[in-house]
Amino acid sequence: GKDQIKMVLDESYRFVKDTLGPLNAVGDKQGCRIEDGRVKTPTGFKEAWKALYEAGWKGIAEDADHGGQGAPRTVQLCVEEMISGSNTAFSMYPGLTIGAAEVIASVGTPEQHERYSSKMFVGKWGGTMCLTEPHAGSDVGAASTWAKKNADGTYSIRGTKIFISGGDHDMADNVVHLVLARIEGAKQGTKGLSLFIVPRTRIDGTDNDVTVPSIEHKMGINGSATCVINFGDNDGCVGELVGTQEHQGMAQMFLMMNGARIGVGLQGMACASAAYLNAADYAKDRKQGPSIKNFKDANAPKVNIIEHPDVRRMLIEMKARVEGTRALGHKLTDHMEWAKVLAGKDDAKAGYHHGQVELLTPLYKSYGSDIGFEVSALAIQSMGGAGFLKDHPVEQYCRDSKIFAIYEGTNHIQALDLVARKLSQNGGSNVRAFLGDVSAFVAKHKEHPVLASSVAQLAKAAESVGGTVLKFAQWNTQGKIEQVPLVANRFLQMMAETTIGWLLLDQAVIALDKIESASSSDKAFYAGKRYAAQYFAQHFLPGVTGLARIIAAEDTSALEIPEESIGVA
Repeated sequence: GKDQIKMVLDESYRFVKDTLGPLNAVGDKQGCRIEDGRVKTPTGFKEAWKALYEAGWKGIAEDADHGGQGAPRTVQLCVEEMISGSNTAFSMYPGLTIGAAEVIASVGTPEQHERYSSKMFVGKWGGTMCLTEPHAGSDVGAASTWAKKNADGTYSIRGTKIFISGGDHDMADNVVHLVLARIEGAKQGTKGLSLFIVPRTRIDGTDNDVTVPSIEHKMGINGSATCVINFGDNDGCVGELVGTQEHQGMAQMFLMMNGARIGVGLQGMACASAAYLNAADYAKDRKQGPSIKNFKDANAPKVNIIEHPDVRRMLIEMKARVEGTRALGHKLTDHMEWAKVLAGKDDAKAGYHHGQVELLTPLYKSYGSDIGFEVSALAIQSMGGAGFLKDHPVEQYCRDSKIFAIYEGTNHIQALDLVARKLSQNGGSNVRAFLGDVSAFVAKHKEHPVLASSVAQLAKAAESVGGTVLKFAQWNTQGKIEQVPLVANRFLQMMAETTIGWLLLDQAVIALDKIESASSSDKAFYAGKRYAAQYFAQHFLPGVTGLARIIAAEDTSALEIPEESIGVA
């Protein structure tokens, strides 16, 4: 019920405020280090890990047989925002652990669940996802880590993985790696890859020849150990095939990858929110300069900088982007919940919700990760020189959040996935259903007494998205495939901002219905919803139509410029 959810959120906020938040700067300053071949995490992380699992915050939405409480995913999203926003680097470890555990529980054997994921769900063991290799990067199909089947059904594993987040740590008794590798004789490319469970320490307690020669020195998330991991340097590394079928590695890994992409969007939004709230507090307290109304009066009193128009512009922009992206995350998890509830009961409706999850996931990952960095930078700007100082946490949020646009599939990969795969899924019915949902909202509220002009901007944006989808279809028939990667990112931005504009206006309609009868404190909340929606509609949605015109122009300057002309001043 509502009271129960409020209690969960209040308690989780108290936990992150008292336990995780104070360790954010500690982790940034200390970073991780290697001692005796193992990673040591910053002071306090080990105790925080234990407290996190004892409190049960990572299992809010997990099924009871996974040690969870079975709450809706939207509740888990709220809890995860607080965990990520208070200490992004720390949140990486349990986030990846849950993701790896869910893969084993979902497609592994019952014995593997008992051996591994049952311990991972409760934090006794950690977990990772090991895809990237030194020569391959995002080209996962070029992986050269190999596996050789042993007589007892296990596999000998040998290879090197890089950029492994949470690749090793001292917070849990063991770390279970999910490793993509190619079995000897398997075909090249992604279809020849299999997924293996490779624990740092074997079930019998002996070492499994998994070593960490180095950790990366990064721009941010210093408290998260980003590791190089060697498997089988001494030919002693043994793994188990996940489940019973070989060559299913990519399909199995994508069970975790999609969840991880949603998690990255959440991380970006959470950092953006934390930066915005810090900037808002600063703006309400910092006095500098007279009001614009008295700018010629040398004796005029100094005012809080929140009274200066450009600071207010930056604050409402941060607010609109953060709250709109938060709404996108909740829309996505709401679709996930309905797809799960309706599966086997109403396959048509379940299919609709699943299709929207497929469509919205790249939007949330990309837009959420972009605003993490962009809003944090804007928060610094709004605070002036103070924002650039380590006295305030916003500079750390900015550094921590830059990586979000790069890992779990760069944002360009997300955009290509959207344009090349997601738009055409189910014969294009997913995107048609999405545009239909937006159109229905526009039709219902186009004459709204307060929001009509903003709804009109949404209508134009949605029309631009639909027109660009048709443009892509034309390119496909005309053989203009090279155009797609040039504009895919622009289209993702168009679609994400149209979605966010819609969801903010939906919130504003509800807020305006409730504001008259609300308490004084709730009135401020509802008014904020109205003005954030109006600002986004008037300042961002016109940009969607502008991007559509850019795409339609089919400019190929980036392809035509001679390579030798690039880098020449």
